[in-house]
Amino acid sequence: MKKSKNHSFSAIRVLLIEGKVRQIMPLMESLHNLGCFIITHNTSKLDMGYSSKYPNKKVIGFCDPNDETKTYNSILKTVVEEKVDLIIPLNDFVAILLAKRKKEIEEFCKVAVNDWEVFVCASDKLLTMRVCEENNIPCPRTLIKDQASLDDIKNSELNFPLVIKPRTGYSAVGFRVITSEDDASEIIKKTSEKYGPYLIQEYIEQTDLQYKAEIFIDKEGNIKSACVFAKIRWYPISGGSSTLNVTVNRPDIINTCSKLLKKINWRGYADIDLIQDPRTNTAKVMEINPRITGSVKICYKAGVNFSKQIIEDYLGLPVSDFLDYKVGQYLRYLHTDILWFIKSPSRFKTKPSFFNFRHSVDQIWSFRDPIPWFTYTLQSIKKIKQDKKKRKL
Repeated sequence: MKKSKNHSFSAIRVLLIEGKVRQIMPLMESLHNLGCFIITHNTSKLDMGYSSKYPNKKVIGFCDPNDETKTYNSILKTVVEEKVDLIIPLNDFVAILLAKRKKEIEEFCKVAVNDWEVFVCASDKLLTMRVCEENNIPCPRTLIKDQASLDDIKNSELNFPLVIKPRTGYSAVGFRVITSEDDASEIIKKTSEKYGPYLIQEYIEQTDLQYKAEIFIDKEGNIKSACVFAKIRWYPISGGSSTLNVTVNRPDIINTCSKLLKKINWRGYADIDLIQDPRTNTAKVMEINPRITGSVKICYKAGVNFSKQIIEDYLGLPVSDFLDYKVGQYLRYLHTDILWFIKSPSRFKTKPSFFNFRHSVDQIWSFRDPIPWFTYTLQSIKKIKQDKKKRKL
């Protein structure tokens, strides 16, 4: 990332929350290159937002999905004490919390989230699927019903196998395949008890690729950037977060995602997950992630500067266009790509080869800022054990 010659952003005090997530790495570097004053809200000195060289101020605060009030108070304390101009939330919990309390927090600073009425339509998978079905936007066939039961499945046009997953969430946490009526009631019951509201939809066999589209829409509703990349490998191999991505040219996906975001009146940055249906060769929307995604670094490598767009949007300036991007750029998440290699029967057959690092960057590693890779690795060892518990019903 080249440092900007424009120093007009130097007075902008940006708060990134929270410091442990992968997407903070390209955000910190790009905002630094723009000249912004960067403040990171962390829960540990091992967080990348704390161990990185880029932040101007590193705060240790509180951030826990089990205590929204204490988390909000910790964020507000940082906002007031550090005279924050703009908050960019980087995980689902913080994005949801700040969208709910946007009017309250914006008495002190701006927040890069949509208003709650728009935000909830994007963060709730069932509401997203309803918009898709009502507007002929490709998506998996879904049972559009709150807390659907086995009887609802029987009375629908859906056939087994089916998929059940939480209406809010990420990284395939809570994702289960229901193979028959025999185990449906039990899986539905356990999913509801552990994850809360869920949705049920057709199972699309993952014999083709999954895709992500990163899009930025300005205040006038114009598409100012769009970058599509394919998930070549993922972990867990049964379905999870990508371990290797590559930018691709898919104008059909950009059209699909742009139509969806405009239908819900979305503004700013959004990430959309899609799956290629091998039966129809159509990319279908699975969900909208209403915050910066963990794989966003591939967009920066491909020439899309979302940080600049977010700051321009905050200042009320014309938002720069980044509609053209480089294809064939790779992003690796080596920490989980190693786990994929250990578990996958295709470890030596995959293309590109596991050992090929050409045109590639890692989600965490940076020669310009190496220490966060080591602190993140220490945290990841503990996180892997926690994730296994989350996925187990």
